[in-house]
Amino acid sequence: MLAKKKKLSKKEIKEDKLVTTFYEAKSFYEENQTKIIAAVAVVAAIIVAIILYTDKVESNNLAASVELSRVLPSYNAGLYQEAIDGKPGTKMLGLIKIVDEYGGSEQGELARIYLANAYYYTGQYDKALEEFDAYSGSDNLMIASALAGKASVYAEKKDFKSAAEFYTKAANVSKYNPSNAEYLLQAGINYIKSKDFDNAKASLEKIKKEYKASLASREVDRYLAQIPS
Repeated sequence: MLAKKKKLSKKEIKEDKLVTTFYEAKSFYEENQTKIIAAVAVVAAIIVAIILYTDKVESNNLAASVELSRVLPSYNAGLYQEAIDGKPGTKMLGLIKIVDEYGGSEQGELARIYLANAYYYTGQYDKALEEFDAYSGSDNLMIASALAGKASVYAEKKDFKSAAEFYTKAANVSKYNPSNAEYLLQAGINYIKSKDFDNAKASLEKIKKEYKASLASREVDRYLAQIPS
């Protein structure tokens, strides 16, 4: 006669499942040990790469800030070509070299905006447009400045429609930008020049509605009067 099978308690069932799971996991590890070790190594390599990249970006940012501080006196004095090229025999690298060496860091990208402006002020409009377009920083004020810079170049090239569109984009980057009213005014002016009177009116009236205290608001009525009724 067969012995009656013993009924396992809940505790015994739980312990039995734990033992089974342990041996299943152990077996899986032994069968896939090489793959698991390789995967862990890949993750570790990625983490190290991220740390090294972050350190390099921070180092470049600091170096670009130092180099930029040496250029700004020339830039602020209106010596734009000197700021672009640097001064041989001194520590002033010039904006081109700063951008070449440190572009991608925030301060390196700020130097790019200065370089684009310097090109613009010296009438090198195609180079200015190229640098404004290449800006890759994350600062909203500088993003807007790059867009407005592109707009100013298009205005110089008499492409008033593109100028108006880029001024409008600049005004829409951040509602906290103190230059928004001026960007909208320039957008309105260039829309008028391109005969796009509906968008011109919308841009100018937005200044009256949202930026009443701005200097640009004082100019709005003069330009609204130029729009055919």
